[in-house]
Amino acid sequence: MTDSTKQDPGAGSARATGRRVIETEMDALRDLAGRLGEDFDRAVELVMACKGRAVVTGMGKSGQICRKIAATLSSTGTASFFLHAAEAAHGDLGMFARGDVCIAVSNSGSTEEVLTLLPSIKRLALPLIAITGVTDSPLAEAADAVLDVSVTAEACPMGLAPTASTTATLAMGDALAVAVLEANGFDERNFALLHPGGALGQRLVRVEDIMRVDASVPTVGESCVVREALEHMSTGGLGVVGVVNDEGKLVGVVTDGDVRRGVLGHSDFPDLSAADVMTADPKTIDRSALAAEGLAIMERHSITSLFTVDPDTGKPTGIVHLHDLLKAGIA
Repeated sequence: MTDSTKQDPGAGSARATGRRVIETEMDALRDLAGRLGEDFDRAVELVMACKGRAVVTGMGKSGQICRKIAATLSSTGTASFFLHAAEAAHGDLGMFARGDVCIAVSNSGSTEEVLTLLPSIKRLALPLIAITGVTDSPLAEAADAVLDVSVTAEACPMGLAPTASTTATLAMGDALAVAVLEANGFDERNFALLHPGGALGQRLVRVEDIMRVDASVPTVGESCVVREALEHMSTGGLGVVGVVNDEGKLVGVVTDGDVRRGVLGHSDFPDLSAADVMTADPKTIDRSALAAEGLAIMERHSITSLFTVDPDTGKPTGIVHLHDLLKAGIA
């Protein structure tokens, strides 16, 4: 047997362990979904009613999950931050403010550092949401809403390392954030405003976010002579000018390509009107469309610009050029 065909004798055992861990955590999540009840609804209401921030606090592995919950809440429209429970007890309690809501995470519900914060939470009259695996714990008894993340078994064979329990807690945090997101009507536009950088931000940029408007939209009338249309094209620097009728409705475009074809096909080209050489019924795009959709239209029709028009009047309201998409990182 060659080295390339030899098998690691422990590989099968490792895969079996991996599968067992994943299946244990899947079972925990299925149980978790079945336990959502009125307290979950109450927790969503408390977060939505919050006039301040959602302060997520915990210790140890729960604290690590708290960071993710706070980040997810913040990225979906709920101002939130993580407060380390031990640091809070040593000077950071000032990060709590009236109007906040506290989300305290402790699998046992008896974490000393978390319980130490309860008097301050009560003094400020902050609503308290407990995410815990023990529903009759001191933390749960003090809470206004209790989210039960108990598990029948950890994936760790010794039952000691937080595994299934932290997965359940993370999923509960996601469930809470998404439920609040939907209840608040948070949509792609809101998401894009909070994610201006990176691939997510690029995917969610709208045409209206990058299009040129007002004086930057080159247009001429149908009877305008070609020479004047060329001047507008040169001034705009986009290689295109829109052609509008007497009512101001966009009826065509004159592009560099139209000019070349006009020169070759008409000896009296300089005396022609914009209507004589334009491409009628130009491609347009809704200003609220994703910029990536605009790029797809340009690629499909081998064009470099798109006008936006008023849906009621047909009048041009803006223009987006391939260069604008490049600058925005879309193309």
